[in-house]
Amino acid sequence: MDTGTHVVMGVALGGIATLDPAVSSDPALFNAVLIGTLVGSQAPDIDTVLKLKNNAVYIRHHRGITHSIPAVLLWGISIPGIIYLFNPEVNFLHLWLWSFLAVILHVFVDIFNAYGTQAYRPISKRWVAYGFINTFDPYIFILHIAGIVAWNLGASPGMMWLIIYGVIAIYYVKRYFDKRELVRLIHENVDGVTQIATSPTIKQNIWRIAITTPEHYYVGRAENGHLKILDRFVNKPIDYDDPVVQKALTDQNIKAFLSFSPVYRYELSYFDEYTEVRFIDLRYRSRGRYPFVAVAQIDDEHGDNLKILNSYTGWVFTEEKLQNKLSPMESKS
Repeated sequence: MDTGTHVVMGVALGGIATLDPAVSSDPALFNAVLIGTLVGSQAPDIDTVLKLKNNAVYIRHHRGITHSIPAVLLWGISIPGIIYLFNPEVNFLHLWLWSFLAVILHVFVDIFNAYGTQAYRPISKRWVAYGFINTFDPYIFILHIAGIVAWNLGASPGMMWLIIYGVIAIYYVKRYFDKRELVRLIHENVDGVTQIATSPTIKQNIWRIAITTPEHYYVGRAENGHLKILDRFVNKPIDYDDPVVQKALTDQNIKAFLSFSPVYRYELSYFDEYTEVRFIDLRYRSRGRYPFVAVAQIDDEHGDNLKILNSYTGWVFTEEKLQNKLSPMESKS
């Protein structure tokens, strides 16, 4: 989920914690727990600071190891441990319980959007992305804001937040069945489907879809139960025997993209000074463009002595901006 939603979920969990008699009877413990749930609801996203280094490092690691099983355990003990150092009079067991739950909830809700997490590491490095809740879901966010307002107006937080989370749980079930129906619709209309990537939008009745078959990639949109194919591309395997492609695959930007994107196509463009290898994520079609890409420009004028001139991975919405990113000063290879 987005940062704002994680913040309000931390507040909500602090409210639910008032159902714990130890918390409700001890104002100092309640304050410590609220800090713990707020920090715990944000801690796994500390890897956002990797953006300061470059996009390749951020894309490769965001929602990776910081959302893994060992990291969840580490956050679960370190957050209440640090808080306890400043509040040694509070009950550590209850502080740990609610702080740990906040971390678990953060990772749990992240697996339901299209971005996903590597929540099963170190057991598996695969991305877990069920793709039926938007990264920012206005219904979930508004319910939390309403709960916070009601709490400030005097509503009893424990039962109120339990009711709100009961409604949210029902909403998750509804969206799960919405996706199941969408998958059924796709299988009825497209032959030989091997993979489906769904990306819900802010609008409940509209989904972005990327479909893989042995021969083609289909990019579509589902609206009100009707499937529309917008683009079709040949499913062309990566040519690992092409020296230019081999060189591009050594670039950190390309590696980061391939470690993250489950459905993409690639293309080669030939220019006088270089050959461009471009990988294009098919999940995020917007206004006829595919803004999430990885590009490497390879100097192939000197025989076997290939050189990566420039490279980039990230979001670009115009070709002009992409070429600006590929200037030598912006190269991240």
